[in-house]
Amino acid sequence: MRALVVDDEGPARRRMARMLEALAGVAVVAELEDAAALLDALARHRADVIFLDICMPGIDGMSFAQGHAGRLPPVVFVTAHDRYAVSAFGVEAIDYLLKPVRPERLAAAVERVRRRMADDASAGARLAESGPSSLRGEGARIVSGTRQLLELFDAREITRFWASDKYTLFRAAGAERLTEEPLTALEERLARFGFVRVHRAELVRSDAVRALRLVDGHYELCLTDGQCARVSRRALPAIRAALGLG
Repeated sequence: MRALVVDDEGPARRRMARMLEALAGVAVVAELEDAAALLDALARHRADVIFLDICMPGIDGMSFAQGHAGRLPPVVFVTAHDRYAVSAFGVEAIDYLLKPVRPERLAAAVERVRRRMADDASAGARLAESGPSSLRGEGARIVSGTRQLLELFDAREITRFWASDKYTLFRAAGAERLTEEPLTALEERLARFGFVRVHRAELVRSDAVRALRLVDGHYELCLTDGQCARVSRRALPAIRAALGLG
């Protein structure tokens, strides 16, 4: 297993690297002091996992992971704070380690990564046998909840996401939910499931659109579950074209 360690604190970074190297089958391919250098390191090193600190100067580890969701190797967050746990699940982190990291917890995290690698290898073999359609549901998971209760939803059953303050909201199972995954990250991750950005604060599933209507001088999309989504003037021409309205 090839690991990247990212932490702005030198002693903590070196300690993590030593602990990882002490585990059988683990090699640390690079140690970085900030997330800004991570993309370049990933281009130069084939990494199976990133051990990523959250609180760092410049771009923090959580923002980096959210901004590059779906394009990174498995991530294990390492932090001195437990308040980011829900956000970590939102970007499908493998594990969440609290500093100071205990050797047994690190070993458990590495074992989780090994299981993920084995699962991915198995999925790849199945894909080779059955074709690309076997991956149609991958990446559709939406995480919502609190530290006490985390709930998982299938994005293909959601018609709309909208931004409110620092959260992203959606309706599922008859109630309004929230997720800490930014709308921009959802837009990129869910594009292959038909989600399109129709407003800076609105993301909708295109096959759930029932009508386009003009209300008080602005347009909105009516969705199959009764919700309505605002449409920006900039997005309107493309939306009208997509709906066959010219």
